[in-house]
Amino acid sequence: MSLLRRIFSLLLYVLNTLVWFIPIFLLGLLKLIPIPAWQKACSIVAKECASLWVAGNNLNQNLISPFKLTVTGLEDVKQKDWYLVIANHQSWVDIVIMQRVLHRKIPFLNFFLKKELLYVPVLGLAWWALDFPFMTRTSKSQLRKKPKLKGKDIETTRKACEKFKTMPVSIVNFVEGTRFTPDKHQRQKSPFDNLLKPKAGGIAFVMQAMGEQINKVVNVTIHYPEGIPNFVDFVSGKVNQVDVHIEVMPVSEELIGDYSNDNEFRVRFQSELNRLWNDKDDQLRALHKQK
Repeated sequence: MSLLRRIFSLLLYVLNTLVWFIPIFLLGLLKLIPIPAWQKACSIVAKECASLWVAGNNLNQNLISPFKLTVTGLEDVKQKDWYLVIANHQSWVDIVIMQRVLHRKIPFLNFFLKKELLYVPVLGLAWWALDFPFMTRTSKSQLRKKPKLKGKDIETTRKACEKFKTMPVSIVNFVEGTRFTPDKHQRQKSPFDNLLKPKAGGIAFVMQAMGEQINKVVNVTIHYPEGIPNFVDFVSGKVNQVDVHIEVMPVSEELIGDYSNDNEFRVRFQSELNRLWNDKDDQLRALHKQK
């Protein structure tokens, strides 16, 4: 039964993706015509197609691999605002869960992606057409070799965020920078029981570029009571329950500043992020006890 579910579910995911990829990609090409009003209209239609793609994936889950989804804290949000969404990251399933929970509640989710993901078959072009930002992060070793690269990250983020100012958007950042595994947790010597160390740079740059426009921060905590699943487990119907806790927070002026050059602000911002991660770790511990 698990094998049949896996086959049918994967087939539906592929078909649904291919069906909506075609109009999304064509709209991405049409957006190359440099007329602002035309480009905005194409973006609106492309994101509506993407929302219908998410709706198809949600239907697939309900029909083929249903599970109990418990959501708390999702209040006081609407589709006509700008949001920064932060979340813990454990599995590729996180993305599917977030899309399901936040579907039609807030604007379509735009993820900051590594530049290499542009070359993922089909999806890479769809993400490009939907204006997902593809980022090239500058490492500390690269900065030591080429000091002139300093500030390149914020400039890249600023240019990416320019596209988000003309229509409401939800910008998603997995603050840990990578998926949680026990091995990564041990190598990092993370002070948190269930999380990796948060990286402040990504969201600090978004706040620096768009802080005055972002209405609220949506803080998402995802918990898998039966253990962290991979995507094959998910489509095979082996996930019976997922818990999602959401905290919708106002944007404080203290979170907006020059992260690159203001040392005092950088320390304050990292301290605030560590506080949020401590609260998230407490939330995960409480959810673990409810198993």
